[in-house]
Amino acid sequence: MWGLVGVLACMPLLFHWLDIRGWTRLLLVASLLGGLAHWEWYDLRNVSVLPEITGRSHQELDGYVAKLEGTIASAVRVDGDRADFELLLSTIYPESDPLSGTEERADPKQQPMHDVGERLMVQVKLVEEEEQDIAMAWSRGDSMVMTGSFTRPGEARNYGGFDYRNYLRTQEIHWLFKVKGASSITSMQPEGWSQIDIFRWNDMIRQQLGSAIEVLFPEPHAGYMKGLIIGMAKDIDPDTYGHFSQLGLTHILAISGTHVAVYVASLLFFLSLLRLTRETSLTIVLLLIPAYVMLSGGSPSVIRAGIMSMLGLYLARRGLARDGLQMISAAALLMMWWNPYFLLSVSFQLSFLVTAGLMIYMPFINRLFVKLPKALAATASVTVTAQLISFPVTILYFNQFSMLSFVANFLFVSLISAVVLPFGAVALLLSMIWLPLAKPFAWLVILLNKLTFAGIEWLNSLPGFVLIWATPTWLWVGIYYGVLYALLRIWFQGNGQESQWSSHLDEETKPLKREDAAWAISKMNGKLAFKSSLYPPNQSYRTQEKHKGSMTLSASIAWPEYTSAFRARGAGDDSGRQRPVYQQWLCGLLAITLIAGLWWAYQTPQPSRTGVVQFLDIGQGDSTLITTPEGKHILVDGGGTVSFGKPDQSWKTRRDPYEVGAKVVVPLLKKRGIHRLDAVIVTHADQDHAGGLQAVLEQIPVERFMFNGTTSGKGNFNKLIDTAIERDIPLYAIRQGLSYVADEETTLHFINPDLDSLHLEAVDGIPVSENQNHDSVVFLLDMAGASFLFTGDMDAAAEQNLLYMIQDGSLATQFERQNVKGGIVDKDVPLELMKMISSNKTIGKVTGDEEDTGAKEVEESISIDVLKVAHHGSKTSSTEAWLQYWNAKTAVISAGVNNTYGHPNPGVMERLGETGSEIYRTDQMGEIQMRVKDGEIEIRHKLEPENLGGDEFSDIAGHWNNDTSLEQRFSKVTVTDIKTKLKRIIVIEVTPLYSVMLKEKQFLLTQEVRPLV
Repeated sequence: MWGLVGVLACMPLLFHWLDIRGWTRLLLVASLLGGLAHWEWYDLRNVSVLPEITGRSHQELDGYVAKLEGTIASAVRVDGDRADFELLLSTIYPESDPLSGTEERADPKQQPMHDVGERLMVQVKLVEEEEQDIAMAWSRGDSMVMTGSFTRPGEARNYGGFDYRNYLRTQEIHWLFKVKGASSITSMQPEGWSQIDIFRWNDMIRQQLGSAIEVLFPEPHAGYMKGLIIGMAKDIDPDTYGHFSQLGLTHILAISGTHVAVYVASLLFFLSLLRLTRETSLTIVLLLIPAYVMLSGGSPSVIRAGIMSMLGLYLARRGLARDGLQMISAAALLMMWWNPYFLLSVSFQLSFLVTAGLMIYMPFINRLFVKLPKALAATASVTVTAQLISFPVTILYFNQFSMLSFVANFLFVSLISAVVLPFGAVALLLSMIWLPLAKPFAWLVILLNKLTFAGIEWLNSLPGFVLIWATPTWLWVGIYYGVLYALLRIWFQGNGQESQWSSHLDEETKPLKREDAAWAISKMNGKLAFKSSLYPPNQSYRTQEKHKGSMTLSASIAWPEYTSAFRARGAGDDSGRQRPVYQQWLCGLLAITLIAGLWWAYQTPQPSRTGVVQFLDIGQGDSTLITTPEGKHILVDGGGTVSFGKPDQSWKTRRDPYEVGAKVVVPLLKKRGIHRLDAVIVTHADQDHAGGLQAVLEQIPVERFMFNGTTSGKGNFNKLIDTAIERDIPLYAIRQGLSYVADEETTLHFINPDLDSLHLEAVDGIPVSENQNHDSVVFLLDMAGASFLFTGDMDAAAEQNLLYMIQDGSLATQFERQNVKGGIVDKDVPLELMKMISSNKTIGKVTGDEEDTGAKEVEESISIDVLKVAHHGSKTSSTEAWLQYWNAKTAVISAGVNNTYGHPNPGVMERLGETGSEIYRTDQMGEIQMRVKDGEIEIRHKLEPENLGGDEFSDIAGHWNNDTSLEQRFSKVTVTDIKTKLKRIIVIEVTPLYSVMLKEKQFLLTQEVRPLV
């Protein structure tokens, strides 16, 4: 709605700038309103008919078991132990419910439901390796009868997270249908006239081409060339794709104008060898472009390029002038008329924005490289313009931009487009004739690929060039484009150069007799018009036919956005030309505005002097992001994907397995503009807490890595430690009694583990603890006047030990001892801290599983603000004595939806209810965020479960007992000398664990502490 208001508000300015008058204004407004009406009509029709047909609500249909019949409506993708395809549903048969425990069928009077006509996304879980071959034999158009269950696609469970449900809705898919085993499916190939399916044939040809590429090239070259030649980007090696993505080179792997131009140029060149007339050649190529669009996968970018190329070929065939902006506008209108949801596609947005941007901005950028050789200037102009235009959309969706992207695109795009792509295509074609003939070309392509991969990997290894950006608004994106255009236009217009590259254009429908310039901007009736032409003045179409080769013609047709970079003459040098003073000031103001806007967008969004604790929903695991009032970022755990696969079941491994750190945690950190993490704390080495941190350490700069000083002895955690050492991240072994001061308002007091009393065997210098839950890092977070207790996966025994240590004063002694080692003069401060806690409540005796809760009445009781419930609410933790002692006002449980462990345990939920804690669960509410300021906490959650409040922040400050301030409950462990000019803050931390021999993982372990000044 607000976007529409903004567009309507800007229309008068647009009319005035372009001098649009009279009926033209009404026509544009009517076109806009017509487009909005078409969108609404299309969107209102995009609903599921299954609830109405089956008579079940969405909640009842979710998990409903049924037998279906339909037709495969997409290519079938088999990856590891899963096969996916779209199904055009035709019939729903009544089926017995296996959950009822009976074999009886549904009501026999219930009839099958025919002519459903809804598209489903079918996911088949393959049980045996032989089922992969069965699934690979399925093709588009096959009739399928299957038994499975309906499932609603998952929605975004974190703020800014990927919404799979909304994505599938743009594909007009509303339900998943999950099937176990290929044996649950009966398939039948089409017969008779049903075999005539152009899309089925297209899938078969693509599959054959992919197989031919696999014969020519080994991995990872095979997947890379399949993406480059025929658009099979999903087959690209994930590591290779990640390297390209970091440098902004993924557009090379998406079929677009570059590939279409090479295709058109090759066809025209081949047809010219056959001595065909130009008119015949253009007609043949015009008819063959749709075939290439289909063979390349039909992504929005290649459809755009195909439509523009066909329009260009048609106009060239008729001898008419071609306007690049009119061609791209026609392509956009045709695509959005066919499917308005194209507008929401990232591929569509990038393709059209970059193409239009090259047409509009590149005539200005050309002047910056006028002194360079023509070919070099053209490449530099295209590279700089494309990067400037794609930058806002890149950070909008991918939240990172590499400063080396300019260099990488300049070096590799031309090499890949002009050499690797054509030679790879030639090798593929020759392999169909005689394989040995194609081997030399394939060898050259492999050599060039190795050089490309090595160069890209080296560029990615250079530190400090990848910048992480928080997700900007579309308003900021629009302002960026406007300010950039105004700056370039005023700068180059003011030096008197516009006349050098402007030309008057006659009516667009006349035969081409124009100046030799791919771009011409003219002032016609006060309007700014962008034009493109091909032929020099005073030459007819037939005369030009003798002079212009097919390669040049095809490039200008398929690349109307690039032709200004290859003009015969430069735009002229503006050196020595004096601009008016007011224009110099105006350009300076615009430049400052642009820089200030970039600086503002780069900052991490955060309320002033407010701490934020974000309990991320990462499924069955833990991950919490703490942002202090002064902008420090601490990540506690990173979740992780637990794999139960066996060594003899390697066939189940997918090409790009789901890993929660890479797919959820890292994207969320980037979307929130976390440029670096001041600390990463892993509570223990279990995979569901530490596994996701591998991706975090690889992609996010980290200042320090804190853990419990032990290892589980498993390869994943050892790899994590190795990664930290290789990246020169200081390692800190947490010990009971230590504290970490993040800023003046934030302190972490570590009360577990107590490893001094244990005798652990060391492997490669690091003690091995098999009971990682017991040794979890537990700490009290004191931030902005509020208290949080993080417990990891600590068990009941650890809870009992801590309660005893609090009761007998040994925990206070630990803090005292560590602070004395740290050099704190006032050693009674931590002692008083623990005396305050231990004197508040008398703890009952705990013997085995029996708990004596008859604690003596005390004059004053403690109550922390938020308790992070241990071990996802498992019955092995959160004893009654533990919960009653801390008396938390709010409890947070991080657990996965419908997890197989039954977390949280009903007994734990009952005990939390008895303590009066307000309970928040990630499995029901998604991500839970808490904003902390001046001791008050505001809470919001992403999802809204039944009988709970909305998504907005709810103030729960009223729950707090303001009579007892946080300063009275917890004394400061920091010593701040405000009397001196130095204002030192002494932070108690453990000495970093430095590697003695990196490969052998020999470490120097010590429990000594040191003050950081």
